[in-house]
Formats: sequence, C-alpha cells, structure tokens
Amino acid sequence: MEESRGSIAFFTTYRPPVPLDIFCCPVPPSSSEDEFPLTDGLSYNSNGQAIPPAVLKTILRRPNLASEAIEADIESGRLTGLIFVSERENHLETLQIALRFNDSPPEVKVFSLADVYGADSFNGVRMEDSGCFGGGYKVGSEIVDHSLIYVSTKEPVQDRRSPWTVVYKTNLSTGETERLTPPGKFDLNPSVSQSGKKIAVASFEGKAWDGEVEDLQTDIYVMNVEKSPSGLGRKRVIVNGGWPTWGGDKFIFFHRKVGEVWGVFRFNISTHETIRVTPEEVNAVTPAAVDETRVAVAVFKEKVGKLENIGLSKERNEKQIRHIEIFDIIVPEKSEQITQKIRPRVDHYNPFVIDGGKRIGYHRCNVGLLQNRDEIQRNFHEFQSPVEDVGLFRVSGAFPTISKDGSKLAFVDNEFKEVWLADSQGLRIVLKKESENNFFSPMWNQNPDKDTLYVCMGPSFHPDEPLQIIAIPNVSSGASNPVMLTEGSDFNNAFPSTNPEGTKLVFRSTRGGGDKRYKNLYIMEDATVGENGGELTRLTKGDWIDTQCQWSPRGDWIVFSSTRHKPTEDVPEKDHELDPGYYAVFLIKASDPTVVVRVIKSGYDIAGHVNHPVFSPDGRSLAITADLAAVSVDPVSLPLFLHSVRPYGDVFTVDIDPDDIYKNEDVEKFCRITHSRYENSTPTWTMFSINDIEEQWHLLLKDAFAPPVSHAHEDGGVAWHMSGHLCPKKKGR
Repeated sequence: MEESRGSIAFFTTYRPPVPLDIFCCPVPPSSSEDEFPLTDGLSYNSNGQAIPPAVLKTILRRPNLASEAIEADIESGRLTGLIFVSERENHLETLQIALRFNDSPPEVKVFSLADVYGADSFNGVRMEDSGCFGGGYKVGSEIVDHSLIYVSTKEPVQDRRSPWTVVYKTNLSTGETERLTPPGKFDLNPSVSQSGKKIAVASFEGKAWDGEVEDLQTDIYVMNVEKSPSGLGRKRVIVNGGWPTWGGDKFIFFHRKVGEVWGVFRFNISTHETIRVTPEEVNAVTPAAVDETRVAVAVFKEKVGKLENIGLSKERNEKQIRHIEIFDIIVPEKSEQITQKIRPRVDHYNPFVIDGGKRIGYHRCNVGLLQNRDEIQRNFHEFQSPVEDVGLFRVSGAFPTISKDGSKLAFVDNEFKEVWLADSQGLRIVLKKESENNFFSPMWNQNPDKDTLYVCMGPSFHPDEPLQIIAIPNVSSGASNPVMLTEGSDFNNAFPSTNPEGTKLVFRSTRGGGDKRYKNLYIMEDATVGENGGELTRLTKGDWIDTQCQWSPRGDWIVFSSTRHKPTEDVPEKDHELDPGYYAVFLIKASDPTVVVRVIKSGYDIAGHVNHPVFSPDGRSLAITADLAAVSVDPVSLPLFLHSVRPYGDVFTVDIDPDDIYKNEDVEKFCRITHSRYENSTPTWTMFSINDIEEQWHLLLKDAFAPPVSHAHEDGGVAWHMSGHLCPKKKGR
C-alpha cells in the first residue's frame, strides 16, 4: 500500500537558496579568521543554543553517546555541545545535538534526539524549535534533573487558524516528556532563567491569530520548570512582547515593534519596570541576554521598503544588512559590533551566548558552499509524509507540474525567468525570458499525448497589468513553437487547466471585472487555438475573485479558490494591507455552473487563505495551501520575514466525495501535510509513487542541479530573489 495514492510535490518560498549554518566568534572579534563553524556543515542548520557543561555531562550518560567521550573531555574544554534546528532528518525541521571535539583538526558529530532519547517523543511529521535547558538546581537535598525545553508542532490541532506550537520538557536523564503549554494554548520561543527554575515564553494565550505575519504581538508568560501541587504557576508578565531571554533571574529582555521600528527592551520581574535598551532609530530583534545589563541582538539600521530584509545585493548599503551587536543598558548610546568585523556583507541571525559572553553564536548563509558566483547548488528533496499511502517531495523551483503519465516534470525557476522541463532526456530550459515579462504557473495538458505545456506570461503579482496564457505544443521534442492563446487581450489571465481529453481549458480572467478588476472563470472551448478563432464561455460571474482553478481528473467538476463569500460590510478591503483575504475553496460543475459548493474555508468566519487547490489523481482528495495552522515561528526571526508565512502557510489535504458534489459542503476535517517555518505552496499531485517512477526526472531527487543565479556575489552576499521571488507583497493573485 506504500504511496498507492501517488505523491504530492510542492515548493518552498523564502527558504534561503544557500544553506544556513551556525557559526561563532569571540567577543570582540578582529577579523573573519576568528569565526568558526559549530556544526558539521551538512543540510540547513539554524537557531542554535550552547549546551552547558553540566547538561552535556547528563546527555553523555545516555547509552548511545556513552562511548563518544568522557566527562573529563567536557571539563578540559575538548568537548562542547550545541542544540540546533536542522533539516537533515527526512527534511523535517527538527532539533539535533552536535558534539564538537576541539582537536586538531576539530570534528563534529551530530545526533538526532530520537537517536539519543528514542522515538517515543521524537517521531512523526513535525517542526521543532527553540531548544534550551532547565533544571540542575537544588530542592532540599535533591538536585532536579536537567531537562530539554523546546517547541514542537507534533500534536494535531483541528481548530482553524490556530498555531500548533507547544512547549514540551524532556527529562535528560529518564527521557520522559511532558507538555508544559496548557491545553488549548500555544507558545513560542521558550527561554530558561539562569537558575534553571523559570521558563519565559511568547504566547498566543488569550488572543486569536488574525492573519498578522510581521508583528505577532504575543504576550510573555513565565512558569516554573517543575510542577508543584498547584501547577506550574504560569502567569503573564509582559503585554506585547516576543522572543524572551533571561538576564539572570530578575530580568527578561524581549523585542517589540513600536511604530515602524523594532526595539529590544528589558523587563524587571520585581518592579515591573520596562526600559528600552536599543536606540529608537535602530531596528533590533531576537535578543540573547549576556547578563543583567548586556544583550546581543540582530540589528538592521535602515529599512529596505517595509522592513523587506531580503538578504544581500550590491544595491544595499551596510546599514540595511542584519548584523549582531551587543548593547549595554548602562551605556545605551554605544554598542559593540560583532559580525560587521567578520563578514560585513552577509546577514546574520538570531544570536546566542556561549561561555558567559566570551563568544557569540549565530547563523548565516554558508557562502563557502557557493561553487562560484553564478551557481547555487540545489536539490529536489523527498520528505517524510504523514499519510501512509501518499508520497511527498519538494521541488527546487516554483509552480511544479507533473504530466498525467508521470513522464515529465515542469517548473519555473525562482526568479520567474525560465521554464524548466525534466523528462527522459534530462533537465533543460524550454522557455526563456526575453522581455520584462515573467513566467509562472505552468500546467500540463491533461492528455499526455498532446505533450502541451501551458504557461502564464506577464508582470507577476500585478492584477492591473495584462497577463497572457501561452501554449507550448510538442514541448518535449524541443521543436515547439509557443502559441499565445490570449493574444491581444488587455486582461489579466492565469491558471490554465484542461479537461481530461485536453480539448478545453478553464482559466481565470479580469475581463468583465470592472474598475476593481474582479476575476471570474472562463472556458476556452478549443485549447489549441484559444481566443484566436475559438469560442470563450463564461463559467462564473460576480464581484469577487475566482482564481487558481483546476479541472478534475474525471472532467465533471472544477475546483477553485474564491473570495465570493467575503462579507461586504465591516471588513477591510485588504487583509493586513496585502490582498483581499477571505479565500475559500469551491467546487463547480463544469456542465452546470449554477451548482457551486464551498468545500473548505480558512477561519470559522471565512477569513484567511485557502489557496491553490488541486485534485488527487483518484479524485478523492484535494491538496491545498492554507493558513489553517497559523504561524509556527516569530516571522521577524526569519531571513526574509515580511509576509513569509502567508498567504500560503503549509500544505494540507481534504478528503471529498468524488460522486456527490453536495456531500462536500464545508468539510470539517483536514490533514496537515507539511510543518515549516517557511511557506510551502502550490502543490501538484501525481498518481505515481516517488519510488516507482522510473523516468529521468526522478533522479533529481538524488542528484543536484544548479540553475544560474545572477545575485551571488564574490564578497559572500546573496540576494534572495530565488527564495523570495521578486515580490514584496502578494496581492491580486
């Protein structure tokens, strides 16, 4: 039964094109020679925390690690430890333990938490983050066991637009795990006090996530590491604060957005006094307390647009690059620069403290992996799937589409300049940008014998600009001559999809949409010639947006995303100044457009985003991209944090009745397929198992390929148009 229902492919936006890795340097550093890596350099690694020596001794007593070293290695400084997030385990973003042997040359060994503590607590599809350590203090004559405190999304949540982020504690001696976040509550970014007794978290408690993806405005709660008869003593201490970090046991540093500027503040637990630590003119985020007065922060002193911190390019000056600095509340007007002296043209993220502040750790793009200034190595990645009979993999390109017979894979490069094809002849470009227009949303004709690929061409994400649909017949042969199906049209046309016979094509268009450019669905009665001599039939009509349509494998229904049920009163025209919001997924009968059924909405009030629906090959399910799980990290901590967790969110599936359209109204149950801090989006679903496909493109799951990238620079800077595309805002999709 393995992958008997085929495989889902998707792509990830805003994930850096160059792998992230974790480094550290002394305080103060003098040059780049002072920096050294803390991991083995494999995979993407981020959000590290040093493992204290006493904790590392406890971890080393586990059977699987006992032979690696002895306590004397820790005491002498030969062995140090790191807890960090990595994508190395089934490409999930999970916590790992690194043992660094400071020999000559140094050696790093990495172990998963399942390796050390078993799979009972550390298994399944999930995201983990924010590892830190508690315990180790005395209660009477007893010493409380050391524990790992961390965030996981492993417990399913059926409430819509609710985070899945829960804080857990794993006893490092016994391996026993317990949930610390109360039922029905959700937390981020735990931090443990110096004594090991208290935990501070950024929490959604008492507030519903409303779609905000820049400034979450969480509150900060404090609770005990160990339960007493009365519980954990959880209480709110700070309103509107995120990313807490303890300065001793008396102070909590945190970040907060005030107006348009992010700042770092210090809260006094005893007096409840809050003081701003960083200057008002400097954006400062993700603090890591060194002691009661000093704190390491990531700063960017000038904004790029609306805080569009998009990596590096030669157009950005050094004040727009994210760097690590240390501020002291005693001398607030002066900071100690750290990473500017290491790599001035590289962004650095999420600092952490090592050896009491003698060293500072952080993560950045591992620019040493660049093959040359024009190439960035990338792979297709096979993921662990939460559904036993459905495979899952990520395509390192935008808008993947697979032919019905599984022999061909097409996608657009992440700069929207080229259309790529992978088949038995290998990987190659079949359409290349020759004007200011971009390419996106390729789609195969459902009839594989026609060997036709459809592509949208025009300015991306500009609903007021014309957007055309191109057909590329005989695309595999290389002798294709692209045909403009909407030639001469001044409308915004996109998301083509044919019926199973490949003779008709449904798409969305702004024609008839009036001044507000509303979008409805139309059918080209002849998918070969389009509007050039062929007839056009209007399928939907209304003052709303119908978009992202796909014809079902049986040809009877068409699925699409729409804002048609958005309230007309008391709601903003745009959701958080981005797009209309209120997207839900609908089914319509291709032969009777009066039959329309809403299948799934985002929130219970319909607000939110459920987008890019596609049918499973057997017609029994839909794959969607949606914000059903809200956010899983603080967006400001991400490399490209502006809108970097929506409108997509993650990939989900919804089961439907393929025979009775009316039984699919407002389906309640959904399955979360991916768990990520980035955006996983635009799925496609093929009938073939990942392991069964023998066509050449399947080799891309194992072999790397490296499309040229024009934004990698010799000084180590990387402009992230590959991961963030070219769009600061997603609107009018």
